[in-house]
Amino acid sequence: MLFLSLILTTVCVTDQPNVVFILADDLGFGDLGCFGQEQILTPNIDRLASEGTRFTSSYAGSTVCAPSRCVLMTGKHVGNADIRGNGMVVLSDDEVTIAEVLSDNEYATAMIGKWGLGNPGDAGEPTAQGFDHYFGYLNHGHAHNYYPEYLFRNGEKVMLDNVVPNAYPSGAGEATEKKTYSHDLFVDEALEFIDEHRSEPFFLYLPFTIPHANNEAGNQGMEVPDYGLYEDEEWPGQQRGTAAMITRMDAGVGEILDRLDALGIADDTIVVFTSDNGPHREGGNDPDFFDSNGPLRGIKRSLHDGGIRVPTIVRWPGRVPAGASSDAVWTFADVLPTLAEATGSEVPDGLDGVSLLPTWEGAEQPELYERVHYWEVGEGGFQQAIRKGKWKAVRNTKVHGPLQLYDLEVDLGEASDVADQHPEVVAELTEYMDNARTPSQRWLLPVEENASILAVVIVVTAGFFWGFWRLFFRT
Repeated sequence: MLFLSLILTTVCVTDQPNVVFILADDLGFGDLGCFGQEQILTPNIDRLASEGTRFTSSYAGSTVCAPSRCVLMTGKHVGNADIRGNGMVVLSDDEVTIAEVLSDNEYATAMIGKWGLGNPGDAGEPTAQGFDHYFGYLNHGHAHNYYPEYLFRNGEKVMLDNVVPNAYPSGAGEATEKKTYSHDLFVDEALEFIDEHRSEPFFLYLPFTIPHANNEAGNQGMEVPDYGLYEDEEWPGQQRGTAAMITRMDAGVGEILDRLDALGIADDTIVVFTSDNGPHREGGNDPDFFDSNGPLRGIKRSLHDGGIRVPTIVRWPGRVPAGASSDAVWTFADVLPTLAEATGSEVPDGLDGVSLLPTWEGAEQPELYERVHYWEVGEGGFQQAIRKGKWKAVRNTKVHGPLQLYDLEVDLGEASDVADQHPEVVAELTEYMDNARTPSQRWLLPVEENASILAVVIVVTAGFFWGFWRLFFRT
């Protein structure tokens, strides 16, 4: 009878693996040891890579925080996503998230860290989007500050012992009394959640804030309690801060991996580690100092690969090959359908992503090679980008403007625009780019914004002259 019980338990766990999805914030493609970093130490994440597969052509949903996270949660690329740029926008209640999909399959779900898609009491709040539990920051500005006066747990403020005078309404600011470092609280909360739900399938979404800068702290924005291993390095303080932040995050990842081991559930847990976009030049950080984007061109807010290609690791013992590397091209939009298939959950309709479970497990999916991937961003001028096979196309500033075309097989750094040499590829990708997005009143193209402004001007002007005529000429 006991033997039968153990078999049934094993089958149940295998059918419903736990999921721990760890998302760094502004971590560059070259910021980890297992992706070529030589100065910043990341032994625990490197261990994760040795026990899983490194994906070297994995892309974020966008080059800035909010839309990237929206793509991750909903499985829709940024041209169809509910949120396509940063700002105080919230996820609509008609969107279906990973958390809702897994919750419907009897998973315990938690978001711990930086959410960025809603606020207490609105449609975008994590508990309105499928999470049973959440703890952390809800908006982006608040998440800048590693020493906040408060965090949110399930709609309620949790007051901390930090002091932030003259804080913005969002909660952003710089603390004058820095006592409790938010990142450490997230690690502790994550460990508690794992302990509490170790006997049932769970989904833990752990979007850390490291190594994002506190923009409100100016050139001293790489906030960390101490420089740790890098105290005696003859580097600028900001770079010691950056390195210390990343190594501190690595230690937290190690605690989580150790807890899964100690509870005997590591083999039944999918662990994914990645970043929401490329490295930043904020808070005094210089991404060139550590070569944070590796061989890639561009950083955060660019749609060249340095802004959107992110270091990604997947570990699932016995299912995902250990110590392997894959150059399969995929994006955040593929995460929802992949996790849905891996957990035996129902996949929603209307997604742009597809399941990559065979790819994660080391098999070939040749039908995926010629897929077209799309990105757009409105910061710093409107930009669009396409990846199809070896081709990468970028269009800046002007909608329907000229395309830059790169052959990533021979030009990983996107240094040579070969658009003039391949007019047929340019024509194909231009047509796709012109039709890739769903029109949205919340996210107008520049030409649409100009048309809207012109329409307002015409209406206001016509109204003025109509009123003028009625007042002075009507008898």
